[in-house]
Amino acid sequence: MTRRIAPFASAALLLAACSGAATNSASSPSPAALPRTRAERTDYKETSSHADVMAFIDSLKTLGAPISVSELAKSPMGKSVPLVVAARPRVSTVAEARALGRPIVYVQANIHAGEVEGKEAVLALLRDWSFSKGPTVLDSLVVVLVPIYNTDGNDKLAPQARNRGAQQGPEMIGERPNGAGLDLNRDYVKVEAPETMGSLKAFAAWTPDLFMDLHTTNGSYHGYALTYSPSLHPAAPLAPFTADTLLPEIRRRMQAKHGFETFPYGNFTGANGRESLAAETKSGWVTYEHKPRYGTNYFGLSGGVSILSEAYSHDPFDRRVASTRAFVQEVLSYVAANPAAVRARVKVGRQATVLPERGVAPMVPVQSRFTSRADTQPVIVERLERVADSTALTQPGVPRGLRRTGQFTAQRMPVVDRFEGVVNRPLQGGYLVEGDWPRVRELLTAHGIPFQPAGDTERAVNEFVVDTVIASGRPFQGHREVAVRGQWRAVTRRAPAGSIVVMPRSGNDLLAMLLLDPESDDGYLTWNVFDSALAKGKAAPVVRLSSPTR
Repeated sequence: MTRRIAPFASAALLLAACSGAATNSASSPSPAALPRTRAERTDYKETSSHADVMAFIDSLKTLGAPISVSELAKSPMGKSVPLVVAARPRVSTVAEARALGRPIVYVQANIHAGEVEGKEAVLALLRDWSFSKGPTVLDSLVVVLVPIYNTDGNDKLAPQARNRGAQQGPEMIGERPNGAGLDLNRDYVKVEAPETMGSLKAFAAWTPDLFMDLHTTNGSYHGYALTYSPSLHPAAPLAPFTADTLLPEIRRRMQAKHGFETFPYGNFTGANGRESLAAETKSGWVTYEHKPRYGTNYFGLSGGVSILSEAYSHDPFDRRVASTRAFVQEVLSYVAANPAAVRARVKVGRQATVLPERGVAPMVPVQSRFTSRADTQPVIVERLERVADSTALTQPGVPRGLRRTGQFTAQRMPVVDRFEGVVNRPLQGGYLVEGDWPRVRELLTAHGIPFQPAGDTERAVNEFVVDTVIASGRPFQGHREVAVRGQWRAVTRRAPAGSIVVMPRSGNDLLAMLLLDPESDDGYLTWNVFDSALAKGKAAPVVRLSSPTR
């Protein structure tokens, strides 16, 4: 099927389709008195600075919005990362939120600061929810918003062609890393950024039922205004519900109510990597990694609902904001309309992260790969064509020498958006970390995993004897990632001084396993925490407890 898409609708019409518009009331300011985002004020030619965001939030507070504002973190460059809690009636503490008995949702934007749609969308939604005369999600949910997570990167403005080469505007945008040069969406295991530390503390305090992370794509030309993903780690308890029940319903609503085509996140990928942009026929559609270093994957391991949103970078800026705004609205409306069902699912999901008192321990994929049973589906492809002048720039975000045609074809191809375990182990009953490892104690504390001194006790344990240490050939985020191969063996011994033990059922056993286990494909060992103890023929310093104390 080939079709030509009509010119994009105006941002005003698209935004009007989203529910929650502000209305007049005796106790509310008039629409004309309400603040507008920088994107709105400039007809979507510019995006909000950190100062703009803070001033916008302050204006909402001054006008009486039902919000409480605190600081999530202080960035490496000293900027405050705001955390906004919105609900009607207003709440300012976790205890007040719990007393309402509602689902708590956590929405984060701007983790990659050149991907600005989420920031603009959630600010506008917050305004309209706050001052609507009719019901909004704030009457049924507690909404925790982090509208500008990467404050440092946001204000490092440069031309779009430099900071986001595959994006259509705005003309000046921020950059991907934070002020310390870190990609914040690769930091959820190693926790080296203050923003990540603040995020983990907020997760622990608010224990959200649902987490949304708002991004923008970077690459393939397709026919979707927005793509999405659940937590991709195959151990995430609610990933099947999110992928197969919740998100298909949101996809239906996005098309029926807003006219936006959506699809699971991915890129066109061939046997040798990403497909050529000019290739007429695409080989397949493939998602990103399953590893918990990514925020959406990480949160899913808590047992909650986790959703990645990716606006389409090749759409105009106003349309990207509109599609993101509609997607957030529809997801939160779904939760608001089904509060008991969602909370019941999350309760079951969280129970699945803890070693059961009785019965057989569930299997956990500690190493995973793309599924070998990919589904074949129609995927909408836009055709690009080459122009005579290979140096010509035909449109912002389009590589030189290429031109968009506006011709879209639905091509059937493998859609690889699931993972399967290649090394599966029973959920463990605790770990012993042998020796004094201060960084491990810091990380366990950051991840909310309780531990205690091991004491002078002889224990039956299973240790992993290293046969091979595999270090990455190139650095990534300041590290050379490490993996080990070897064999497990049962031994009995006393722990050396300074050792700690992570006992079962004292926290999230699933997360503890994926962070601590020597076989994990994205744990502390991956990020060089144990490098000094790794060598052929030696036991890794983290061992599994064979007979944990209850």
